[in-house]
Amino acid sequence: MAKAVIIGIPGEAGLWLADLSAGTVTQLSPTGDLATASSLRKAGGTFVKSVDFAVAVSSAQVALSGHVDG
Repeated sequence: MAKAVIIGIPGEAGLWLADLSAGTVTQLSPTGDLATASSLRKAGGTFVKSVDFAVAVSSAQVALSGHVDG
């Protein structure tokens, strides 16, 4: 089972690594295939692999209160 997730959201140029085991989020500087996949974002593309649920919310408070923006 995956223990880390790479995240990119519209309006945020960088990618982030969320390490679920450590409970940390770190900004990435992608290289190799990850950089290639990330470059698709510049053209409006979306890349999803092995993630079965993802929702962007306006703040942690919104997520912690059980709401989904929209």
